[in-house]
Amino acid sequence: MTSRMTSKERVLTTLARQQPDRVPIDYDANAGIDARLKAHFGLQANDWEGLRKVLGVDFRGMWAAYTGPKLHADIPERGVMVDDYGIHRRWVEHESGGYWDYCDFPLQDATEEEIAAWPLPNPDDYDYSSIAEQCRARQEYALFVGGPGLGDIINSNGMLRTMEQVLVDLITDDPAGLLLMRRKTEMNLEITRRILEAADGGIDFMWMGEDLGTQNSPILSLDLFRKHIRPLHQQCIDLAKVYNIPVMIHTCGSSSWAYDDFIEMGVNAVDTLQPEAKNMEPAYLKQRYGHALAFHGCISTAGPVAYGSVADTVAYCRQTLETMMPGGGYCFAPTHSLQDNSPTENVVAMYETAQKYGVY
Repeated sequence: MTSRMTSKERVLTTLARQQPDRVPIDYDANAGIDARLKAHFGLQANDWEGLRKVLGVDFRGMWAAYTGPKLHADIPERGVMVDDYGIHRRWVEHESGGYWDYCDFPLQDATEEEIAAWPLPNPDDYDYSSIAEQCRARQEYALFVGGPGLGDIINSNGMLRTMEQVLVDLITDDPAGLLLMRRKTEMNLEITRRILEAADGGIDFMWMGEDLGTQNSPILSLDLFRKHIRPLHQQCIDLAKVYNIPVMIHTCGSSSWAYDDFIEMGVNAVDTLQPEAKNMEPAYLKQRYGHALAFHGCISTAGPVAYGSVADTVAYCRQTLETMMPGGGYCFAPTHSLQDNSPTENVVAMYETAQKYGVY
């Protein structure tokens, strides 16, 4: 048995495709299941850290707080919240909870001039002063900068322009759409660079993302990916290499078609890994790409955790661990936010299984 590691050591060993003391564990959930888990463990509703400690989560994110002016007004009479990028969201209730849905798409028909003038956050309007202190306070954990939205083009631009228009932008080289892609990437890269600089070596890896697949096929061709998406992603990866930290990229759906390019680009790990999607089965990923990539995810939010029994959940999680653990290189995590329709007892069993059977 490997001697006990800190979370930082455990994750960095795994991202280097080596064998740690146990699989690193990560967590993400919708508000409904998050609240139920806190109640189950007797935690306060705002005890985010307590829940992560109970679940054995090894990851923590580092962000700079935005301190600038509100750039886009909310629309309270319609229940629409508008963030600092200008993305419109409204709350939609459903039988097991609710979610924030995108609406209005204010840049759908915008011209190049309108996009050039569209207010986006200024990197100067973030508070980087406490980053180093936060890193020291959480130094036993694996600290990441960014997240699945860093570098994201198709999904996040679709929130402003519609998914259809973004795909048209990529196919037709639409100047307005391409300008939005460049502006957002440049802004987010500068914010990320300043966080890394302020952290003074305290951040362990970069997390970025791009949704590249449906359940059955790629969203776009490899040629289009290489023409428009890869050069912008490469800027993120190159920034991480300046600070000598590994890179993990989030990709929903059938996305293994891009993994050979990821390897060439310097990506170290891939996240999400929806096992129901084409060419995303855990055994296939481990056999085909395990020599060059580490993995984070594989536990479906649309499988036994949501629809099975506790016994089904345990068996499913054990099978995934047995497939992905050999030789290291696997982080146990849900494929997306755990959904409100997942029974609390199944989610508890999921994490108990990781802690019990994820030990080397």
